[in-house]
Amino acid sequence: MEVVIQPSAEAIAVLVADAIERLLAAKPDAVLGLATGSSPLAVYDELARRCAAGRVSFARARAFMLDEYVGLPADHPERYRNVIDREFASRVDIPPDAVQGPDGNAEDLPAACAAYEAAIADAGGVDLQLLGIGTDGHIAFNEPGSSLASRTRLKTLTAQTRADNARFFGGDVGLVPRHCLTQGLATIMSARHLVLVATGRAKAEAVHQLVEGTVSARWPATIMQHHPHATVLLDDAAASGLQLAEYYRDAFAGKPAWQGL
Repeated sequence: MEVVIQPSAEAIAVLVADAIERLLAAKPDAVLGLATGSSPLAVYDELARRCAAGRVSFARARAFMLDEYVGLPADHPERYRNVIDREFASRVDIPPDAVQGPDGNAEDLPAACAAYEAAIADAGGVDLQLLGIGTDGHIAFNEPGSSLASRTRLKTLTAQTRADNARFFGGDVGLVPRHCLTQGLATIMSARHLVLVATGRAKAEAVHQLVEGTVSARWPATIMQHHPHATVLLDDAAASGLQLAEYYRDAFAGKPAWQGL
């Protein structure tokens, strides 16, 4: 696992966009994994700027979302498919039908989960998966206690996650759905490159566990320690709980420029 500490979300976004730009230059039909929440927003802003400037094209790319709420109306602004369209897909040149998410309104939710797993496999798997992390250590909606071998499935959201997400629903936790469909931890681990972004002091303990803690379902993101190509990008506040922060800074500063993330 590579840990990269940067001064701001904007500096992090430049590095992540560089990695995606290099990937698409080498493989124009790459498969991207898209995350929602506040963590990836600066990345999407940077990619939109580069697409508008002609530096990068998503015209042949495909993308899969990490998760989706269950039961939100199709036109609800916080339905994750609409969030991804608003924050990313509508701002770049990716074809609308090239972005796929789990169907949170399916009549048969287990079948929808199985179909989503099959769709990812049929696409050849995800080349680069963008991730955030919850204050309780969840990635996607894999809450504490999630099986490290889990695949796409229905999950019940914890009170903490619903409280954290209430800001997207006007601060009313009662409006936050109780259930979601989410890629499992094993699904996420199947991606070829994991890129996790975390900013702010509220994420410091989860980041400390992710990077320096024991691999455990108590902190689901710790499974990333077993991935052969995982990158964790942090601002100073999110990195404030790391015991080896200076080592991580020195290691990144000493990397060959050609190596990238």
